Amino acid sequence: MPPTDATENRENREILDAFGQFAKMFGAISQGIAAGFGIAPSDLLALFKLEEGSATMKELASRMGCDASFVTAVADALERHGLARREPSERDRRVKNLVLTPEGIAAKERLIRELAARMPWCTRLDDQERHCFLSLLKKMTGTDPADNAAE
Repeated sequence: MPPTDATENRENREILDAFGQFAKMFGAISQGIAAGFGIAPSDLLALFKLEEGSATMKELASRMGCDASFVTAVADALERHGLARREPSERDRRVKNLVLTPEGIAAKERLIRELAARMPWCTRLDDQERHCFLSLLKKMTGTDPADNAAE
């Protein structure tokens, strides 16, 4: 029997409520970890988003989903903590790259381990459920290569 409008509405509401609870949990865990590192949550996000240990300020802003002017404050904080440094780009010396220091690389690795150890998909899901969860997230966000190949 197909779901009724009332059933769909209730289920959609429950999904929104559960997602809100999940977001709050994720935020609380992230804030706690950032506090343990002595940095702001935005600085923690920047560490995580500095893929390959380096990015231009503009690239980092895009990865973080924020304005480039905000990344300046984040870069200042990471430099103060000895986790990153600014370097001129080899391609365009007007452009600054934010580069993780050896301390920043070590902090990023600790961060990833600690996040994984405390996230509910690692603490409450078994391997099969975690795989399914990842597949669903990729499908919903359009980042599943299988979905993109079909287009």
